[in-house]
This record gives sequence, C-alpha cells and structure tokens, in this order.
Amino acid sequence: MTSLWVALGTALGGVLRYGVDRFLLPEALLPWSTLVVNTLGSLLIGWIAGRATIPSSRLAHANLHAFLVPGFCAGLTTFSVFSHETLVLLRSGAVAAGTANITGTVVLMLIGSALGLAAGRRNMTDHTD
Repeated sequence: MTSLWVALGTALGGVLRYGVDRFLLPEALLPWSTLVVNTLGSLLIGWIAGRATIPSSRLAHANLHAFLVPGFCAGLTTFSVFSHETLVLLRSGAVAAGTANITGTVVLMLIGSALGLAAGRRNMTDHTD
C-alpha cells in the first residue's frame, strides 16, 4: 500500500513540475523553473523533516511521509534535469551561466532545507499540520 502512496505523490509532484516548467520563462538562458522547484522541494522536505520530529505530528505517519517525501517531493524536484541543463550550458560555452546555475542551486537548496527544517521544528502551540 505504501508504494501506491509514493506513486500518487510522484505523479502529482511531476505534474506540478511540468506546470512550473511551462510557466517560468522556458526560453530564458538560466533554467529558472528547475531552480525554483528544487528550492521549493528542499524547503518542503526540510519542513516535513522538522514536523516529523514532533510526536503528535501527522507527518510522522508512514503513508503520509511516503506520499510527500519519496513521492511528491521526488516527483517535483529535478536534480537530474538540473545536471543535464548545467552540462548543456557548460558545453555550449555559457560557462558563467552554468556556474551561476550550480552555485545558485546548491546555495538555495541548502537555504531552503534549513528554513524548512526550522519552520517544521517550530514549536507551535497547537502542533497541527
């Protein structure tokens, strides 16, 4: 049953990823949509990890966690696409854009994960998700 939750989450994350890709400047030099979804995915994964540390959190439930982390977030984020797009930029001679993409992605993923973790761990008075 858990596999079905992962599959559903992956499908929904992938559809959202596709929508963001079509919406955010598909003709731009930098692949902004990849940067945006990877940052949001990192923020969400950090938040989930932080909330799951609270014993009363519904995010500690195995099926919900499976739906969100290896499902939705994995379908949404696109590290393999990031790798390919960066390689294309570097091979085409756009070294500055490729380097900016690498730097921006790594820095924003770390910031997103840290902010999400802090927000998820925040001791809210009602501990609701």
